[in-house]
Amino acid sequence: MKVAADAEKLRSQGVDVVDFGAGEPDFPTPTNIKNAAIRALDANFTKYTAAGGTMELKQAICERHAQDYGTDYKPSECLVTVGGKHVIFNLTQALLNPGDEVVIPVPFWVTYKDVVNYAGGKCVFVDTAEEQGFTVTAAMIEPHLTPKTRMVIINSPSNPSGAVLPREEFERILHLTSKRGIYLMTDECYCRFVYAGEPYSIASTPGARETVLVAGSLSKTYAMTGWRIGFGLVPQAVAGAMLKLQSHSTSNPTSIAQKAAVEALRGSQDSVPLMLAEYRKRREFVIARLRQIPGVKCAEPNGAFYAYPNISCVFGKQGINSTVGFSEQLLNQANVAVVPGEAFGTDSHVRISYATSMTELERGLDRIHRFIAERA
Repeated sequence: MKVAADAEKLRSQGVDVVDFGAGEPDFPTPTNIKNAAIRALDANFTKYTAAGGTMELKQAICERHAQDYGTDYKPSECLVTVGGKHVIFNLTQALLNPGDEVVIPVPFWVTYKDVVNYAGGKCVFVDTAEEQGFTVTAAMIEPHLTPKTRMVIINSPSNPSGAVLPREEFERILHLTSKRGIYLMTDECYCRFVYAGEPYSIASTPGARETVLVAGSLSKTYAMTGWRIGFGLVPQAVAGAMLKLQSHSTSNPTSIAQKAAVEALRGSQDSVPLMLAEYRKRREFVIARLRQIPGVKCAEPNGAFYAYPNISCVFGKQGINSTVGFSEQLLNQANVAVVPGEAFGTDSHVRISYATSMTELERGLDRIHRFIAERA
C-alpha cells in the first residue's frame, strides 16, 4: 500500500510511473457479478445480514469448495469476512494466546507477522531456498515445532514468490501438525491460479478438518478486490469463536457484495481460466526478460501473479545497500514501483506484480534493465 501511495503521489505530479507494486488483478469484475450487485440494489437488499454472512453465501462457498477441491464443509463451519485478510486476523485473534508460537515459511505475506504479533504470539520463521523455488518442506518445518507451537501457516501459491507446494509435501506437513494437535492454516487466496497440474486444497485430505483452517478469498479469483469478501472454512467451534469477535468488530460483510459473491461462486466460471491464460503469458515474458538482465536471478513462479527476482547484484553500487534502497531509487529515478523484499522477510529480492498489461510490463522491464545495467 505504501508503494502504491508513493507511486500515486508521483503520478499526481505528472510523472509517468509504471506500477508493479499492487497485488491486484487488472481485469474488471465479470459482468454477471456486477449485475448481481445491481439486482441486489434494485431489490433493496441493503440492510444488515447475519454477522457471519448470509446462509445463501455460506452454502455457495461450501458448494464451490466441494466442487473445486472435493471437500465437504457445512455452513456451520463457514464464516464470511470482510476480505481474506480479515479471516486471517479473526483466526489468529481467536486461537492464539500470548506466547503461542506460529511457524511461518520465508518469504511470507506481510500480514502474517503483524497479526501474530498483535495476538501476542511469537513468529518462528523457516527459511526456504531460492534454488528450490522457495518451496518449504516438512523436513524444514519439523525442527521448529515445539510444545508451544499453536499454528503453522502455509500460503500456496505464495505471495510473494509464486511457489506452489506439491500435494505430497503438503500432506507430510499436515501429518506433522495433526498428530501434535497443531492447527495448519492454508491461505488459499491464489489457489485457482496454478500453472501446472490441478488446483487442490489440503482440506480435502481425509481427517484434515479437525486441524486445518482454510482462509479463502474471492478477491483474486474473480477480480473482486474492492468488494471485500473472504471466508473461513474451519471446525465449528473455531467458527463460533471467530463469529463472536466479528460480531463486535465489523459485524456483517456488505450485503450487496455478498449477493455479488453468490453469483461469482454459482455463476459462470469462464473468467477464471481466461485470467489464468493471460497470467501464464505474462509470466513467461517477465521471467525471460528478468533473466536477460546481467546479475539478476529469478526463480520460476508456479502460481499466483508475482515474480520475485534477486537484485543483490547492485548492492554497493551508487548507494544501494538494501532492497528498500533499490526500490526507492528505482521509483524516483526510473519511475518503476516494486515492493522491497524486506516486507516479506528476505533481504535480496523485490516483488514484481505482473497483474498488468503487456505494454506496461515491457515498458517497466526495459526501465529496470537500464537501471541495473547502469550500476553493473
